[in-house]
Parts: sequence; structure tokens; C-alpha cells
Amino acid sequence: MIKCYACHTPLTFNAQQNIPRQEACAKCLRDLHVCKMCMYYDVKSYNECREPSADRIVDKEKFNYCDFFKLNDQNQMNNTKDDIMAKANALFKKN
Repeated sequence: MIKCYACHTPLTFNAQQNIPRQEACAKCLRDLHVCKMCMYYDVKSYNECREPSADRIVDKEKFNYCDFFKLNDQNQMNNTKDDIMAKANALFKKN
């Protein structure tokens, strides 16, 4: 399920669809064709993008004209602090 990066509202898009550049979330009105919704977005990578040919985008939360944009269907960016802590505790839980 694809969710908005900002408010986590489920979206009607699937990973194979192209999101129009000026599409916005119906709930929070944030842009959706943004780096934070892209499968190449990675804060640990150079320019926060795993696509080496992509132009540098400064504002990761504003719509852009990147030709490499592919909708992230894993929603790794939507993990909350509580979700991350629960996964870590489950990983290191002693029996």
C-alpha cells in the first residue's frame, strides 16, 4: 500500500503508475511527485538519491521534474519512531 510521506494517508496509486508532477495528497495537500516518495530516495546516498544520473534536488518535499522518479511501494520512509523501536526490540529480544 502506498502512503503519503507526510500524513501517512493511504493513496490510490500503485507502484506501476506514473504520478502527475503536480499531484497532491487529498488529506494534507502535500506534493506527491517528490524525492521522499521516490524509490531512489536514500538519506545515506550522495544528494540523498541512489540514481547517479539524477540532477540534484534541494527541496525533497516539493514537486520536481526528475525523469528518474519511480513511486516507492515499500514506504520505508513512513516508519515511525515507535515502529522502529518495536522492530529493534523484537530483533534483540531475549527468550
